[in-house]
Amino acid sequence: MSRILVLVRHGQSEWNLKNLFTGWKDPDLSEKGLEEAISAGKKLKAAGLKFDIAFTSALQRAQHTCQHILDEMGQPKLEIIKNQALNERDYGDLSGLNKDDARKKWGEEQVHIWRRSYDVPPPGGESLRDTGARVWPYYLHNIQPHVLREETVLVAAHGNSLRALIMALEGLSGEEIVKRELATGVPMIYELNADSTIASKKVLE
Repeated sequence: MSRILVLVRHGQSEWNLKNLFTGWKDPDLSEKGLEEAISAGKKLKAAGLKFDIAFTSALQRAQHTCQHILDEMGQPKLEIIKNQALNERDYGDLSGLNKDDARKKWGEEQVHIWRRSYDVPPPGGESLRDTGARVWPYYLHNIQPHVLREETVLVAAHGNSLRALIMALEGLSGEEIVKRELATGVPMIYELNADSTIASKKVLE
């Protein structure tokens, strides 16, 4: 038996398509996002995986990605645990704004700092470090125990909640993780050792 953790960023959302800051707002998948979720399921099925449990956020773009993946894998009734600890970073006052409009209002440099610094939150929102402060305990207490029991676990979540998780998994610094780009709908397969360190990692492009 192996300890498999699969991370998938949700497929493109309607707001990704419109270049809007999303955060805790709850738009659904775009047509392309739906296709990405279905494609992820097909790739995971082709890789011979079968999940024991799935985790996702409280937001429908991640939940629907999770469900489409499981449908494609022939596991539509698998238990899915939903928790806002896995939600996207809260963009606060930026939520719902077009990214270009935000740059006009606050300046290119300031918006870049909010988007790409590790510990500077946008007004009324969370930094990546703040996001990690809720993701890490949830992973350690709720997700990792399943993996270490030699189960195969799916986590369908968001760019920044997954960045926070990957930072802990791979032992990255704040500076390193903010440079990591996660494509929508692309599964990352981690195999863990018994001590929770990474034995292998594979990205299903």
